[in-house]
Amino acid sequence: MLALIWAQDENGMIGQAEGFDGMPWHLPNDLKFFSRITKQGDIAMGRTTYELMTKAPLPDRRNIVLTSKKDYQAPGALVVHDKQDILDYAEQSDKPLFITGGASVYKQFLEDADLIYRTVVHDTFEGDTFIPDINWEEWELIRSEKGVVDENNSHAHTFELYQRKG
Repeated sequence: MLALIWAQDENGMIGQAEGFDGMPWHLPNDLKFFSRITKQGDIAMGRTTYELMTKAPLPDRRNIVLTSKKDYQAPGALVVHDKQDILDYAEQSDKPLFITGGASVYKQFLEDADLIYRTVVHDTFEGDTFIPDINWEEWELIRSEKGVVDENNSHAHTFELYQRKG
């Protein structure tokens, strides 16, 4: 099973390509959600996302890094160079595989995904990286849960789960 997982603002912004050092919002609830969901399986991401998100593999799940750089090394992670390598991994695994970014990687795997986990931050932020266009008519919302706003999570947010129709 292949799933996409991301957080976005109301405009679909997911980050900033240059000078990006973390999300433009601070939501520990979303970090906990991401961790809880992705620990159910393994994660795959592009090299840039891997380098921005972490300099080491995230614990308790297999980390797969997709890159065109043939000599790239990510100690403790599986490095692959082709989309098909990730699709084969997902097909052979008995656990879900979560695509965690970036935008070009989401776009590559959108047609192959079975599920989308999306956190919507109900605000707008400065950024230049957006989730690719999605035909939402192909997806059914099967769960939606409002996140708790408190002293640590100052932005209203909603956790959503979509399943591909048909």
